[in-house]
Amino acid sequence: MEMKRVLSVASECVPLIKTGGLADVVGALPAALRPKGWDMRVLMPAYRTLREGISDWPEVFVEEDLFGGRGVVKAGVLEGMGLLLLDAPHLYDREGGPYNTGGADWPDNPQRFAALSWVSAKIARHGLGDGWRPQILHAHDWQAGFAPAYLAFGGPRDVGSVITIHNIAFQGWADASMVDALRLPRHEFHPGSLEYFGGLSSLKAAMVTADKITTVSPTYAAELMRPEFGMGLQGLVEARAADVVGILNGVDEDVWSPEGEEIPFGARKMKGKTANRAALCAEFGLDVPGPLAVVVSRLTDQKGMDLLPQVLPDFIEAGGGLVLLGSGDKALEAAMNRLVERFPGRVAVKIGYDEGLSHRIFAGGDAVLVPSRFEPCGLTQMYGLRYGTIPVVAAVGGLADTVVNANPAALATGVATGITFHPTDAPAFAEALRRLVALHADSKTWGQIVKRAMAQPVGWDASAAVYAGLYESILRT
Repeated sequence: MEMKRVLSVASECVPLIKTGGLADVVGALPAALRPKGWDMRVLMPAYRTLREGISDWPEVFVEEDLFGGRGVVKAGVLEGMGLLLLDAPHLYDREGGPYNTGGADWPDNPQRFAALSWVSAKIARHGLGDGWRPQILHAHDWQAGFAPAYLAFGGPRDVGSVITIHNIAFQGWADASMVDALRLPRHEFHPGSLEYFGGLSSLKAAMVTADKITTVSPTYAAELMRPEFGMGLQGLVEARAADVVGILNGVDEDVWSPEGEEIPFGARKMKGKTANRAALCAEFGLDVPGPLAVVVSRLTDQKGMDLLPQVLPDFIEAGGGLVLLGSGDKALEAAMNRLVERFPGRVAVKIGYDEGLSHRIFAGGDAVLVPSRFEPCGLTQMYGLRYGTIPVVAAVGGLADTVVNANPAALATGVATGITFHPTDAPAFAEALRRLVALHADSKTWGQIVKRAMAQPVGWDASAAVYAGLYESILRT
């Protein structure tokens, strides 16, 4: 079978660098698409932490004048994934994260990620030195937003383009005075194209010029047409509704596997789940008679973490406990630590992130709490399903698409996999926790929900097929 070719353009990718779920998706798609007949290569910046490891990779593309310096694309393979790293030291060889240092964004972020987009569009038009040339250009989020625009504004093309919106709240803002500096055509600076509230938005540029727009869940695609979710771009989403497709993310089932944990278990061997719960409680010195809830999250209002201090006291009084792993807003971090002081032996908090601990938390928890105010897709609830750690989620975005609420009808027909609530406020969240306590106390029903949750497909196979079909629909001869 002759493979078709797609260039995936993003600012981060597992296993190289990760700040959020975007990296997981970008890293998982190549392997998921290969059986569908697509050869996907990933283009991303060569940040400082990556440069040494690619010193001997061959150069496959050179841009002498890349927004203030020379840029070289080097090609390699890592864990079976074809990688293209853009080595431009004047843009990416810096201390700090990919977008900022010390909490402040790099002031030249518009140029840094326009450069990534510029190179991707040139590769789409002219190919690489090794003869590889994509038939589809797939851009991810604002960091690659100018890629479809550069491709579209460069004249007739034979490459289709897609932009995936992982989170519309981040839009790639730049001042209007940068039109020339970002190599954008002045005549396109108007509300129907590049202009966005008097300035520029790389995400809007992609949404105007790409052949297709995808989001990471069907419900989020529909939500983006409403002002409370569209973040100013809802009119454009609605105008392009025929080209908008919601495709759920998946999880890497080899990495997130209860059978592969230190204390393995599965739907037919649940003693390991009990042992993991006991080990987690011992690790944090907890004694929890009721359901042990877990949270692995950024501590932000978007994730609904400000609701936890409001609802937790009643949950603790009903027998519940909590293990939380995360970081973010300093006020929320302090609030979580105060819960530990208030409920010793029932609440444990670890500020920061620890991959090994996150696996132990999902393996040992009874339920995972995801009270997000908006959630494009969410992976946490999928990890919960995979590990029989029942999701308690707000009914938004991908959370609504992946969790079947344990209401009377769903329980009677045997399809419930978790608990959903709406709206995302303290009264609704508190009621969901009361339902959690009641369900957990009914061991027979609880066991049925756990096994059903673990049977849910959360991998990439179905979604990869949808992506493959989408690519086929925009192939150009």
